[in-house]
Amino acid sequence: QVQVVESGGGLVQAGGSLRLSCTASGSIFSIFAMGWYRQAPGKQRELVAVITNGGTTNYTNSVKGRFTISRDNAKNTVYLQMNSLKPEDTAFYYCNARHRRGDSWGQGTQVTVSS
Repeated sequence: QVQVVESGGGLVQAGGSLRLSCTASGSIFSIFAMGWYRQAPGKQRELVAVITNGGTTNYTNSVKGRFTISRDNAKNTVYLQMNSLKPEDTAFYYCNARHRRGDSWGQGTQVTVSS
């Protein structure tokens, strides 16, 4: 009963910035936390950033200081502000909502960072 949809991916040059958006719908009050994952070709999906309902944030080490996850509760939207992008950030990014009935995943959005 929770759906999430991502947007904001694209092609940027190294050092550039991009902001991803993830909007949740359905039983939004059942959501415990939302996060961003990414998966590059030939690699496992990895957690990038998470924000809980209490506002606690966590990031994978490789993006600390460059990425910021935030939430706009009025819009049921989570953002991932990505600055100082590196080619190794290139991946398909997925939004995840952890809720009472399980996890919901978005369709993903491609982020490509050129050198």
